[in-house]
Amino acid sequence: MTRFSDAAGRLAGVAGWLLGWRPDEFWRATPAELAAVLRAARGEDAPGDGVDGGELARLMGVMPD
Repeated sequence: MTRFSDAAGRLAGVAGWLLGWRPDEFWRATPAELAAVLRAARGEDAPGDGVDGGELARLMGVMPD
């Protein structure tokens, strides 16, 4: 049986090596975010059209940091 700490340590290493994430970036990410980024890195997700200017402005207003 794999312990959570062992699996988390391996995933943190992958995120650091493949994505350039620092430990705090890894721990702030949700499992869904990490999975989405890893799928994209493997080429499993085709790029979309992106976000238009209105949606970007809305997102920036909601999340100013």
